[in-house]
Amino acid sequence: MSTTPELTVAQSILQRRSCKRFKPDAIPADVLERVIDLTLHAPSSFNMQPWRLIVIDDAAQKEALAKVAWNQPQITTAPVVLVFAVSLRGWEQTFESVIKIASELGAWPEKFVTMARGAVPGFQNALGAKEREYAVKDALIAATHTALAAESLGLSSCFMNGWDESGVKEIIGAKDNPDIAIALVMPIGYGLDLPKFAGRLPREVTVFKGTLSK
Repeated sequence: MSTTPELTVAQSILQRRSCKRFKPDAIPADVLERVIDLTLHAPSSFNMQPWRLIVIDDAAQKEALAKVAWNQPQITTAPVVLVFAVSLRGWEQTFESVIKIASELGAWPEKFVTMARGAVPGFQNALGAKEREYAVKDALIAATHTALAAESLGLSSCFMNGWDESGVKEIIGAKDNPDIAIALVMPIGYGLDLPKFAGRLPREVTVFKGTLSK
């Protein structure tokens, strides 16, 4: 078990940078499992957890992934690459399991379970063209948990949106599967030559109270 002191959430937020190159050092198994565990604690709409997290550490698979991501070096230099896919209709198979777990933990009383059984299918089916958008949003919340968890444990990460979806799907074994969409690709590992903080726009440009109107 790693003995490196964990950073606080605030420290992780302030310290995290997008890492483009990584050291060749492997991630200890217990550290990687801790990152994944914290990732899976992320919230999601109705707790449906649409993400499907693919952990890639095989060199050949990373090479293939890099080819569909314009050969960006963070994929091949990172010891582990996480692909955040989503199952658009997976909730149909997992809904009762979600209810069972939440009920056993005392989080969902019977009244809420009854409401959920009636509301969730209707809500999901009414999403229509927004079905993908909602699932991807949930996966991005999970990916943010990943980045901060990794940072807190001494790892670096990189949010990547530059890749060909059909290529990524083929690499993870989801070619021609219309139920699967790709939300994000995230290499993680021990960072090399991390960039300096690039600053942020003034608050008056990006923060408003009540309305965007000045």
